[in-house]
Amino acid sequence: MAAHTLRAAVRLGVVELIGDGPRTAAEVAVGAGTAHQPMTRLLRALTALGLLAEHAPDTFSVTPAGALLAPGHPDSLASFVRMFTDPAITRAWEYLDSSVRTGETAFDSVFGTDFFSHLARHPELSADFNAAMSQVVSETASVLPRAFDFGRFASVTDVGGGSGTLLAGVLEAHPGLTGVVFDTADGLAEAAKTLARHGLEERGSLIVGDFFHSVPQGSDVYLVKSILHDWTDDRAVTILRHCRQVLPPGGVVLIVEPVLPEVVGAEDEGTYLSDLNMMVNVGGRERTRGDFEEVCRRAGLRVTSVTPLAEAAPYSLIEAEAG
Repeated sequence: MAAHTLRAAVRLGVVELIGDGPRTAAEVAVGAGTAHQPMTRLLRALTALGLLAEHAPDTFSVTPAGALLAPGHPDSLASFVRMFTDPAITRAWEYLDSSVRTGETAFDSVFGTDFFSHLARHPELSADFNAAMSQVVSETASVLPRAFDFGRFASVTDVGGGSGTLLAGVLEAHPGLTGVVFDTADGLAEAAKTLARHGLEERGSLIVGDFFHSVPQGSDVYLVKSILHDWTDDRAVTILRHCRQVLPPGGVVLIVEPVLPEVVGAEDEGTYLSDLNMMVNVGGRERTRGDFEEVCRRAGLRVTSVTPLAEAAPYSLIEAEAG
């Protein structure tokens, strides 16, 4: 219920309409094209969730948390909310029990195709997905460049790098590096704009391709963030094997993903829910260190270290070299 309350707020542009506020519910209703009383009820629910504050009866302002629902906010989660409350994500969850019972991906049965093919057929949804992934990666993009010594290398390829947000963060922090964002044409839709916005057109380039077929050669570091958890172990091994095939002597593969403990502890419960999301929607999984070591071993790589990225929890940096 709370998730769909946020979805309604984003779709109606509530936070933008309140702006620097405060605004009355009547004013917001006029801007959104809704009736007054239903809007009041929505605004009060958002207030109860901590996203708005009601200063006087029927008069509201936006809290710092609520500001994250504005598309123009530098740390906006608006696209993330739109995507992760869309039926493309939520419908398959209705069949979680079926996925647990059969081990099959519920999404494929519900929509008649796999998740990424569905995105390719729905450009607006694909754009929301790409924007959501860019919003999620922004925090990691500020942390990763300080967590690894990229400065001793010359070039990095972000495999499945999408919007280029992560590569831009790395290149900005390490002026001696050049880089490549490697993804499908749909995945790279916003990458050129990202590199241009950061003034990195001369040091960053885009290559269109499919990591299940090959990975471009020419880099010392191959960065793989939030990719492997979308796929089965066999498919993850294929991606990593293609990285291994082009890895030069002394090169490294950097995997950035959550690492589950061998026994459930006090970690963020969101990672375990993400594991179920991978099961019902894409057929992938979150993994333990042992799981990562095994898929790397099968790909001809050896895990040398696993470092939690505390400022970008729940992610960890997994370093692997030729095995």
